[in-house]
Formats: sequence, C-alpha cells, structure tokens
Amino acid sequence: MGYLDGFRVTFKKLFEERLTRDYSKHTSGGKRVKPVRLHGRHVLNRYEDGMEKCIGCELCAGVCPARCIYVRGADNPPDDPVSPGERYGYIYEINYLRCIHCDLCVEACPTEAITESKLFEFSFTNRNDAIYTKAELVVDDEGLPQRLPWEDWSDLADVAPHTSAWMRATSPSGSAAYEGRVQWSGELGFGVRASEQGQSLPESEAEAGIAEADAIFSHPGEPGGHDATHAPTGSSAGGEEGHH
Repeated sequence: MGYLDGFRVTFKKLFEERLTRDYSKHTSGGKRVKPVRLHGRHVLNRYEDGMEKCIGCELCAGVCPARCIYVRGADNPPDDPVSPGERYGYIYEINYLRCIHCDLCVEACPTEAITESKLFEFSFTNRNDAIYTKAELVVDDEGLPQRLPWEDWSDLADVAPHTSAWMRATSPSGSAAYEGRVQWSGELGFGVRASEQGQSLPESEAEAGIAEADAIFSHPGEPGGHDATHAPTGSSAGGEEGHH
C-alpha cells in the first residue's frame, strides 16, 4: 500500500476550501483589474484628425533587443499624405513569437506612434497569425484597437482608455518640476489623455485601486518622492492638468 501514500496530500486537499479562482470572464466579478502600466499587445496610434503618427523612422526596429519588429518607410504621397511628416510607415510588422514586451520600442518612438494596450489574452493556431501586420496594428476610426478572432477583448471598454498610460508620466527622472505638464499629442477617439499619477501626489489622495508601486513612488517620505507643496503653480494634483 506504500504507493498510495503519494496520494495522501491530494485526497486531503479535496475536502479543504478552495482558494483558486476560476479564470473566466463569466464568473462573479469578471476579470481582475489590470495594472495601469501593464505591457500588452501593441497598437499604432493616429492623430485626432485621423492621420497616422508613424513616420517610418525605424527607431523602434533598431532598438528592439528581440529583433521582432520590421519597418519600412516611404515618402508621403503629396496629394494624399498618410502622416503629417515627409514619410510614413508603409510596412510595419511585429512577430509576437519573439516579442518580450520590454517596451523599448515605445520609449524610442519620437511621435508616440507605437504604444502597448492592456491585452495579453491572445494565442495563435499557426505561426503566420503571430506576425501582426500594419493593418492589424493601426487603431480603427474610433481610436480603438483592431479586434482579431484569437484575441479576448471582452473588457475593451475598461482597458481602452488606459492604453499607453505609463508613457504619460509627468516627472522625468523624478523631477517634480515637470509634474502635470502635458508632453504628448492627442489620439484619435480620446484626445489628449490625462497624465498618470506623478511623484508629488500625496498618498492620501491616491485614487482607489492604485498599484502598490505607484503608491510608494507618490509618497513624499520615500526615496525619490517629492512634497506636493514643491510642485510648480498650476501643475499640482488638483490643477487643470493634474492627475486623473
């Protein structure tokens, strides 16, 4: 009977309270709230007038450590330009079999064309589906990500407004002097998005559900934190360009 000893723990656990939550959007509570800085599937953004932000500079492909991005730029047609600049990206591909979601491409982009959404629930039945083309990456006419058959966008309404949220930090290098200053352009369907929480926001004013890491950096008593009273006029947490 010694070989049954291995099942002792298994049988014991059958009668204990289960702590595991079923992974399903149909259960009570639905999906868990995603962190503001979650790195998900990429999107190519457009300006509020519908023109594409990508200028085909290929900086994202050059900085990618996984070599998963392929970009080729072309001159804008004078009679029907695709982007405001002289060039635009006419080929843009991302191989998600290689992508490590490091977001270096997002940081390298000079026009905020490529950002990451909050989608991570997607899988492929063949290798070709893993290579996303420009037509699949560019947002639609409402500024929302393209929804592909193998992606779960059941919480689109909740996650779409938070695309590229962490790129809207307003305290570069931890300097509170920049808090609340908008340094990004508007996006189709959303306009000029609100800035994310900065480092001088008092912990007592942090909105419910904020990530623990954000709460630490916003606390004036922590290393790198700043007192809200030192923020420049008009850029405090309660200002017009303050934090959401």
